[in-house]
Amino acid sequence: MESRGDVTSAPDERMDDIAELKTRVAAFVRERVMPCEPVLDEGGPAAAAVLRDLQDQARRAGLWAMPLPVELGGQGIPLLPYSRLAEAEGASDHGPAALGSAPLLDVLMLKRHGSARVREQYLKALTAGGLRTCYAMTEPDVPGTDPCMTGTRAVRSADGNWTVTGRKWFTSGAGEADLVTVLARTDGDASDRAGLSLFLVPTDRPGFRVVRELPVLGAGGQWEIELDHVTVPGDHLLGERGTALAIAGERLQLGRTLRCLRWLGQAQRAFDLMCERANVRTGSRGPLAGRQLVQQHVFESLLAIRTTRPLVHEAVERIAAGLDAPVEVGLAKVAAARMLHHVVDAAVQVHGAAGLGPDTPLPALLRTGRAARILDGPDELHITSVARRVLRGHNA
Repeated sequence: MESRGDVTSAPDERMDDIAELKTRVAAFVRERVMPCEPVLDEGGPAAAAVLRDLQDQARRAGLWAMPLPVELGGQGIPLLPYSRLAEAEGASDHGPAALGSAPLLDVLMLKRHGSARVREQYLKALTAGGLRTCYAMTEPDVPGTDPCMTGTRAVRSADGNWTVTGRKWFTSGAGEADLVTVLARTDGDASDRAGLSLFLVPTDRPGFRVVRELPVLGAGGQWEIELDHVTVPGDHLLGERGTALAIAGERLQLGRTLRCLRWLGQAQRAFDLMCERANVRTGSRGPLAGRQLVQQHVFESLLAIRTTRPLVHEAVERIAAGLDAPVEVGLAKVAAARMLHHVVDAAVQVHGAAGLGPDTPLPALLRTGRAARILDGPDELHITSVARRVLRGHNA
């Protein structure tokens, strides 16, 4: 993310600009995006129309594509200041899409690793919101924690094109995507880490098929897709042949950290709802806020949020500095997932039966909190990976 002219002034002035911008982002998400969540959650043509309207409103408000490169039509806010905005954007699952930051990972990946044709054909359209992308790694019956076992294959033909065959699932947004980045084996077998490559596949290619939607705890948005001998142009290979894991690792570090920032925003939303409920809900002995067990929920939730936030921003700082951050990202991911699940669960408990029904966003937030412990690698993967790195360091 390149710097933007109006945030490259003195540090104090820059932070004032970001604080004011965060207030505006929070208000936009709260006042415009959140009221539309029931329609957006349903998906389909009505949701698409509402999302387009919100995106137009974001453009008019000067809040569009804040972290995306200036030369592509974004605002170029660097990662460190943008991280302060990402929490406010992420308070709603639909915030990043409404404000045009959702394609950030794909834009950066294609800008760094796409061919000249790919960059010219897709980047500006992605930034403008005219194209939708998704990322397909996980496969049925293949452990998601071991991408080397992927069964999807890509074979190069004499004309330089590739033929991709395989099946992916739990691919976010695939049902409406125009482009999908696919992990496929181009060389070797399951023990060959250098035999995996990434391809950018247009979804209108013959042989591409959306198999089914995969509801997650009752909510849509995840899909299973099939590629049946799909022909992909040779210049739609991302990076060099066999470099998929390096590109994916670069993408995943930033992607996991962005998720953590958005989970902080959602946890803060649940925390605010819990405090409001505790103050306004009264019984024969007065407001819930006067009860010690409710006070404990409030304390433990606040503690979880405030102890997680520094871990997440430590990961942000290392990534922004161009440093590898596997330990910091692993710690942040596990802590943020646990924190979101804990805080939302406490908010549901304080709301009682109302927290289980359709009148608050808590059921959706609780679903996100539970899924967070599996998305982008389960907790166990990160715990093992971080511990091994730490132990190797002590053994050096």
